[in-house]
Amino acid sequence: MPSFDIVSKVDAQMLDNAVNVVTKEITNRFDFKNSHVVIDLDKKEYKIKLEADDDMKLRQIIDVLISRAHKQGIAPQAFDFSKDSYHSGKYQKQEVSVRNGLKQEDAKKIVKLIKDSGLKVQASINDDMVRVTGKKIDDLQEVIKLCREADLGLALQYENMRS
Repeated sequence: MPSFDIVSKVDAQMLDNAVNVVTKEITNRFDFKNSHVVIDLDKKEYKIKLEADDDMKLRQIIDVLISRAHKQGIAPQAFDFSKDSYHSGKYQKQEVSVRNGLKQEDAKKIVKLIKDSGLKVQASINDDMVRVTGKKIDDLQEVIKLCREADLGLALQYENMRS
């Protein structure tokens, strides 16, 4: 029976490359000369710690981070900017977490979306992924199309397509 998995993963090496490119670009920019900038990636926690002189420079760093990560193949939805920046001493700081793996409530949204579509497929939650099985590969491709068109706010990948 054909099946595939819906996951939300970020490759650690691609993320590291994107952060290194951002660090290099920011240190070479004229508007950041002689200013305090810290861009630190915690690979185990999948968090990026950003620090700058003021809020405007912090937002510029975030813009560069999103654009460079997108060029590395990381979707902008993979970054979680829900925590606001805060002032600490002389500097503005922000912690950006990178979503790696589907949370239980996100997986439930995907399963509900698939079941409400009326397609003849079964969706089940396995740890941090959703496995979709069906009798026809065409139905599975419809599910992929449905998930891409739905605005879930997640960076989804589709892998392990088996027939």
